[in-house]
Amino acid sequence: QVRLVESGGGLVQAGGSLRLSCAASGRTFSHYAMGWFRQAPGKEREFVAAFSRTGAGTAYADSVKGRFTISRDNTKNMVWLQMNTLKPEDTAVYYCAADDSWGVVVRTRPDEYYYWGQGTQVTVSS
Repeated sequence: QVRLVESGGGLVQAGGSLRLSCAASGRTFSHYAMGWFRQAPGKEREFVAAFSRTGAGTAYADSVKGRFTISRDNTKNMVWLQMNTLKPEDTAVYYCAADDSWGVVVRTRPDEYYYWGQGTQVTVSS
């Protein structure tokens, strides 16, 4: 069982930055594929960024490439999402996700993750 707790969301002006944190429980955190997703009102949950299960691979949505950076520290059971040059269209609830099923590729679909956090709101004003 894994429990994920996100933090770091808030209100920021366009062009600003936020750093989201995801604290994970569990003794084998280093074996988990980790991802960030977001969901805006009236829209489906969409992929933002993720690590593969081994941590060797990363992937980003085209809309955030060059602006967002995912990182992890397995010794602290933490994953972060550094978000720079934020835009109003980045406004959404951001979710941390984890999965420990076998696989080497980076997972970019919500149905590929079993564990989810409660989400943290990010609002970017224009």
